[in-house]
Amino acid sequence: MVRKTIALMMLTMCFYSVKAQVLEVKSNTVNVGHTLFRVPVTAEFEMQNTGDRPLVINDVKTSCGCTSVQYPRLPVPAGESFVVRATYDAKQLGHFHKQVALYSNGQDGPMVLSMRGVIVEEVENYVGNYDYTLGDLQADVNNIEFDDVNHGDRPVARIHIRNNSDSVVQPVVMHLPKYLVSEVSPTKVLPGRDAIVYLMLNSEMIQDYGLTQTSIYLGSNPGEKVGEDKEISVSAVLLPDFRDVPEEVKVLSPHMRLSATTLELGRFGNKKKLRGEIEITNDGQSTLDISRLQMFTTGIQVSLNKSHIAPGETVRLKVTAIAKELQRARSKPRVLMITNDPKMPKVVIDINVE
Repeated sequence: MVRKTIALMMLTMCFYSVKAQVLEVKSNTVNVGHTLFRVPVTAEFEMQNTGDRPLVINDVKTSCGCTSVQYPRLPVPAGESFVVRATYDAKQLGHFHKQVALYSNGQDGPMVLSMRGVIVEEVENYVGNYDYTLGDLQADVNNIEFDDVNHGDRPVARIHIRNNSDSVVQPVVMHLPKYLVSEVSPTKVLPGRDAIVYLMLNSEMIQDYGLTQTSIYLGSNPGEKVGEDKEISVSAVLLPDFRDVPEEVKVLSPHMRLSATTLELGRFGNKKKLRGEIEITNDGQSTLDISRLQMFTTGIQVSLNKSHIAPGETVRLKVTAIAKELQRARSKPRVLMITNDPKMPKVVIDINVE
């Protein structure tokens, strides 16, 4: 009985010692954005001792001598928040990625903190317009389009933003699908200052050819709620790859010919709908397959009686524009077709309405 009691006490003490100090950080990576050459730049990491005993930082190591660290030298009481500051001397131009390792009694191994940014000779401010309001932020766009993407491509889009509030914000991109990765530079944005959201598309994570659409949301700070007023629409067009098809094979391929690539539907006026059509002819030597027929926006309906078009055959693509729905469209109304024509794997038809 005594042995069991001692064993239980030792197990309890072991458990208590493991759980006593817990070191948490709000974000392990801070991007300081573009900063001037030879002007030291500091990244602040907000941290907290979430355990129930004092936290002691025993040692700090940096990835190079160009980085210095300020941290609490005295024990941090249970539940208390604190800041670790890493300063880079900025004596080398270009992108940088510096790391700091904190050794403490709050975890078994080191906690690694990273600061990133770009050292430049002159900081250039964005001179365009911020036409869209997304909560406390202003942005130059609310619609991103990745066009003509092939498998393996990783294109990057930029969203220029400005902090329109009276306090420091930490912009965050929410509801990202698996094929999108974002980074905000700098991580913290002062009132009235600018930042850039980098949005990278990983085409290998998209399975289907043609148009893929989604909505992401730009918040001012982590944990912010998603709302329509913070929405950014994102579309990507993944193309079948005919780059390695031999020329002798292309000669025997289908060839699409359109009566027009722009459909002029005129003015709605008092009309609720406008209609038009385009002729599609196969001038090639084999069957023309239209594998995808999609619309970039709401408010457009299409009808195609055949998606497999024999050599010499002509079919009609009928298009209907709906006035009420087009009022909510974020981008220009267009129709997308993905085909097996090596010279025209993607066909976009612009729909002009007033």
